[in-house]
Amino acid sequence: MSDITPIKKVLIANRGEIAVRIIRSCREMGIRTVAVFSDADRTALHVRLADEAYYIGKAPSSESYLVAERILQTALDCGADAVHPGYGFLSENSAFAQACHANGVIFIGPPASAIEAMGDKTAARALMEKAGVPMAPGTVDAISDHQEAASIAIQIGYPVLIKAAAGGGGKGMRVVEDPKDFISSMEAASREAASAFGDGRVFIEKYISQPRHIEFQIMADQHGHVVHLFERECSIQRRHQKVVEEAPSCVLTPELREIMGKAAIAAARSCDYVGAGTIEFLVDKDLNFYFMEMNTRLQVEHPVSELITGIDLVAAQIRVAEGHPLPWKQEDLHIHGHAVESRVYAEDPSNHFLPAPGHLTQHTPPAGFGVRLDAGVEEGSEIPLYYDPMISKLSTWGSNRKEAIARMSRALEEYQIAGVPTTIPFCHFVMNHESFVSGRFSTHFVADHFTPEVLHTPDPDLESSLAMAAVLFVDANSPTKNGSPVPTEAVEPSRWKSNRRG
Repeated sequence: MSDITPIKKVLIANRGEIAVRIIRSCREMGIRTVAVFSDADRTALHVRLADEAYYIGKAPSSESYLVAERILQTALDCGADAVHPGYGFLSENSAFAQACHANGVIFIGPPASAIEAMGDKTAARALMEKAGVPMAPGTVDAISDHQEAASIAIQIGYPVLIKAAAGGGGKGMRVVEDPKDFISSMEAASREAASAFGDGRVFIEKYISQPRHIEFQIMADQHGHVVHLFERECSIQRRHQKVVEEAPSCVLTPELREIMGKAAIAAARSCDYVGAGTIEFLVDKDLNFYFMEMNTRLQVEHPVSELITGIDLVAAQIRVAEGHPLPWKQEDLHIHGHAVESRVYAEDPSNHFLPAPGHLTQHTPPAGFGVRLDAGVEEGSEIPLYYDPMISKLSTWGSNRKEAIARMSRALEEYQIAGVPTTIPFCHFVMNHESFVSGRFSTHFVADHFTPEVLHTPDPDLESSLAMAAVLFVDANSPTKNGSPVPTEAVEPSRWKSNRRG
């Protein structure tokens, strides 16, 4: 059994809302925190909340948050026991994890070997095949020969999906419907993968039409214990990136949840995983499920899992990193109610969700029972153009799905942001769409149901209110209200004067 190594100071190698989130859990645990910041983040909320803060470079992430050597040296210089990478940036960089370990700094995440194994999609597929985790038909290894790949695609059956071996987020990905488009699509996917990840390798798998994106949160300790904390439904996406998530999924039966949960645990065990991670699956219309990838870090959407389990996943990560065994077995974990999360980005939904960085002239969050906001900004903050344009994550909890959705709809209506366009109108559209409310949707929700025009549909109640306001404004500014003589008989005697005593 590993020894327990108490963590007293954590450097957070990240920014924005996830840095703030980690700082808050550390403070509750009595752990000092160290923030790092670029030129763009000198006055950011995470910098002001941390116990210490250090400058690490210019605004572009390639000159600051991605400079592993500088961040590690900062951790050593300030005496940090551990580094928490959050998500994005260096969170899935195996070399950084290994460098932390080599320098005696605890990396709050999985071993470098697990990051490396699961970061390469073809290596991960080979592990899943060995572990018996279901996968969509396709090539286990990367393939470079165009003619051989085209032949395999015919055997698999169109449509097929060409995917980058070394990355995710929709980069280096092409859906091919027609064999005549295969070779050009493969070349384009390889070029994009090489540009995004420095690795142009691709592989092929069967494209699942109208799939649902369902992922399982897992947690593993250093003593061989692995559990899952149930699933999250992440099918509402734009550009292959999530916008709305919920937990649990409304389509999983208890029996399927148990089968998928066991597959997720098997996937984690296959790479000797430690810490928090996510096993992502695609689920078809017949509820067959297929391994997609593993994210070897905390996920953006982890709050919905926390809300239905009552478990602080960041605190659990830290305890596992210290060497503590998991405090629960699988049978101790239960789903309590339902949670929904809306990602609020500085993006313009009416213009292809294009990022729209800028100055927040107003930021008034919603409140009330069952409402949670994870934000790294305040009123007056800047949303820099250098990073992901997330403003916040709004989450709601309800005793059931209907209640959680209704609470989210209300919270989105209350949320007031000015200065930049946001995804709030789109998220509100989702909450009130019949397909989402009924649970009959897929990853193609945006393509199937959303157009910019739906955000500008006339609202009869709003139009009526505006008309009434216009009438009152005209009345208030009429000549009889602007100092012109008013007939004496038209003036109603003051009731105060009429009723006063004496």
